[in-house]
Amino acid sequence: MAACTRRLKNLLISKTFCRTLQFQDERFLCTSVLRCANNGPPKFVPPSKPVIIDKTQTTASLRKFLSPEFIPPRGRIDPFKYFMERKDMVRRRKSLNIPEFYAGSILAVTMADPNASGKSNRFVGICIQRGGRGLGATFVLRNILNGQGVEICYELYSPRIQSIEVLKLEKRLDSNLMYLRDAMPEYSTVDPEMKPVPFSPTGEVPVNQLKVKMLPKPWSKHWERPQFDIQGIRFDLCMTPKQVEFVEKKYAKPWEEYDMLKEYTHPRGVRPR
Repeated sequence: MAACTRRLKNLLISKTFCRTLQFQDERFLCTSVLRCANNGPPKFVPPSKPVIIDKTQTTASLRKFLSPEFIPPRGRIDPFKYFMERKDMVRRRKSLNIPEFYAGSILAVTMADPNASGKSNRFVGICIQRGGRGLGATFVLRNILNGQGVEICYELYSPRIQSIEVLKLEKRLDSNLMYLRDAMPEYSTVDPEMKPVPFSPTGEVPVNQLKVKMLPKPWSKHWERPQFDIQGIRFDLCMTPKQVEFVEKKYAKPWEEYDMLKEYTHPRGVRPR
């Protein structure tokens, strides 16, 4: 019995050795054929990099967006006051969905009526300004109703606001569109029954290159002056080239480029004049 076991073991070892020799001969033949065909050793091809997908992120959180009211103001601030404001802002955002929007986006805001319990008012308009910091953040909506311009300034974290819906998400050439007060009415007119326009939550926010046509002067402000740096107005339709050149020369401040104290903030929060 022991002799039979020993013979069987030797047979298995010889069989394994023959297979190893056969594999080595085949590999040698393949490499030799490749060397003869390419006149050299084969080139090293690195393996492809693995694709890592982070499944913890949602689709809506892929775009980096920071609400401007969370940016602390310049100068000295009270840390405790700023901490309590941020805490209240986060608590309010848990009960109210405050979407991403910019100046130029079309919004629909539903607010509770303080004069009638259980009733609410819905206003649709174009956002022309965002301002304020912390709990004092505000935004202004403008629309033309029955030929009359209507503007409503909302407090972003007001408890009376029930919902904020973005009907059309876009940017404009300027971050402040207060000059729409002096523009033609069609640039501020929005359909109150407008349906939401779908947009990509991961792509870039579209920029509307529209330049508005102004009404005849006088305007509420001198928008042609360089201090406003307005890009969304067609000044060639309301001013001559000589007038534009005169304004640029009269109100130009070329020394501000070399003013080192312009961005300086005093430790007490007082800016130099």
